Amino acid sequence: MSSMNVFLLSGRKENLLSSPTFSNSHFVSVSLAICSSSGGQYSQVCRARRLMVLVNPLSGKGQAMALYTGPIQRMLTEAAVPHTLITTEHQNHARELVRKADLSQWSAIVILSGDGLLFEVINGLMEREDWEEAIRTPLGILPGGSGNALAASVHHYTQADGVFGEDLLLSCGFVLCKGLVCPLDLLSVRLSSGHRLFSFLSLAWGFVADVDIESEKYRPVGAVRFLVGALVRLASLRTYQGRLAFLLATEESSSVTAHSPPSLPASSYCSSLPRVSNTQQHHSSERPATITGDDLKEHGPVDDLMTPLGAPVPTDWTVVEERDFVLVLATCHSHLAEDLMVAPDARPGDGHIHLFYVTAGVSRPALLRLFLAMEKGAHLACDCPHLVYRRVKALRLDPVTRPGVITVDGEQVEYGPVQAQVHKGYARLISG
Repeated sequence: MSSMNVFLLSGRKENLLSSPTFSNSHFVSVSLAICSSSGGQYSQVCRARRLMVLVNPLSGKGQAMALYTGPIQRMLTEAAVPHTLITTEHQNHARELVRKADLSQWSAIVILSGDGLLFEVINGLMEREDWEEAIRTPLGILPGGSGNALAASVHHYTQADGVFGEDLLLSCGFVLCKGLVCPLDLLSVRLSSGHRLFSFLSLAWGFVADVDIESEKYRPVGAVRFLVGALVRLASLRTYQGRLAFLLATEESSSVTAHSPPSLPASSYCSSLPRVSNTQQHHSSERPATITGDDLKEHGPVDDLMTPLGAPVPTDWTVVEERDFVLVLATCHSHLAEDLMVAPDARPGDGHIHLFYVTAGVSRPALLRLFLAMEKGAHLACDCPHLVYRRVKALRLDPVTRPGVITVDGEQVEYGPVQAQVHKGYARLISG
């Protein structure tokens, strides 16, 4: 365990920033220790061109700005990390900003919000004419939403014990200051209309998607919204008829494909450009219209593992006969929320989609036990006959039950047939 983990995660649950033992000198010494602990490659606090820090002030319980002005601004200042704060004002604002930004000014784009804002950023980057270069811009995450799935995953990748709330924020802050970059898989998601989206986290149908969308009304209570939503949905458990097919991952398919960039070794987003003043703040006054993507030229890597929707799947795919499901969940990361470790062995650049589905017939108590076991990532040990887990490279879902909800990275998308393919290591993630 690194010095960061020993300092932050020694089992204490008190507010570390309010502790009398936490001081500027402690922060600097720990920052130096975590940089030097990476094989001696970094001997001092990393310095770079400016970070673009995007904050959604309405995310989660509406406390994202307070999280920045409290611990995060202090950490970045102590680590001498220059950055510019930009607050988003409406849906798809971040998508528009990064689509037009001069990325040569920025060493990385950091999100202080929920996972939805990073979804906007990634799709904005992929809508640029220079998308191949733009998507290589390192991306960082700081938990400021309700679920904080990617932030919890980034912490999990440090091999430290699980933490929540402000301790998770501090852990991700240290990872950001450390500045190491690793490959990040992207999912190319094709909707029934033909529209293409890019996902970094998940595709969900059934119970998980319903809870995510139906719990929006409980957003002011923060992460508890998912628990409330799950209990409500358990009380009136639904099943969903549909067809599922997927391409199983093999040892050979985990290597880099002809349409994927080579995997990136751990590296730093730091540069030796001259430093400027540490903090700038910008409140954008632009109010662009919501971007649908329909009028934008499609960019991105070739989806070489999938046939068009409506055509039969390739012959080497596994086809699940039409049946009733309780949920279908495909994810690229370990966590679906701070307290839901869905795929403990997942890594950000492993080139796999971790596919889970639960078939009809599971009882309410059994489903509840599965979700309770997910807090520790122990659900696969429950030996539930209705739970299936597969590592795949691509999948297709054809819902028969209507109406219904499908989500991509927690965002509701059009309902209908959908398919997705993983592109190994196409983006970059700041992750320790």
